[in-house]
Amino acid sequence: MEHTATHEEHSGGGVKEIIKVTVILSVLTIVELVLGFWMMGMALDSGLRLAVKGAIVILMMAKAFYIVGYFMHLKHEIKNLIMTIVVPLALFVWFIIAFLYDGNSFRNLRNTYDPHFKEQSTIKAEKKEEPKHHEKKEEKHEAVEEKNVVE
Repeated sequence: MEHTATHEEHSGGGVKEIIKVTVILSVLTIVELVLGFWMMGMALDSGLRLAVKGAIVILMMAKAFYIVGYFMHLKHEIKNLIMTIVVPLALFVWFIIAFLYDGNSFRNLRNTYDPHFKEQSTIKAEKKEEPKHHEKKEEKHEAVEEKNVVE
């Protein structure tokens, strides 16, 4: 018995799958926009605002899954290939979070225990004086005007 596979079996679904993914991505995007516009009207210190931000991040991650899975063709790849992409990405995200946390910790410790350190953002900037050559030009200009008035 011969088994002849159609192109649709090898490509993973064809037009129906493309329409399904397009609809899912469109719905996720519309829900994100609705949540974003709803969040704009909320109070800044609201706990609900933080929950909406978390929901938007989760929806963005779902969209990223579909984009990577279908448009980068990783949904139909073997698990080892997927792990060679996902594991380094997860480690890179952890790396960024760890360095941000460590930098913030260092800044807080330095502000607390170093009496000679002053956070640069808390220092008021002094007003700069105008350059001296500007004053000389004004004096010359005034002398020329006085000379013109006398004549």
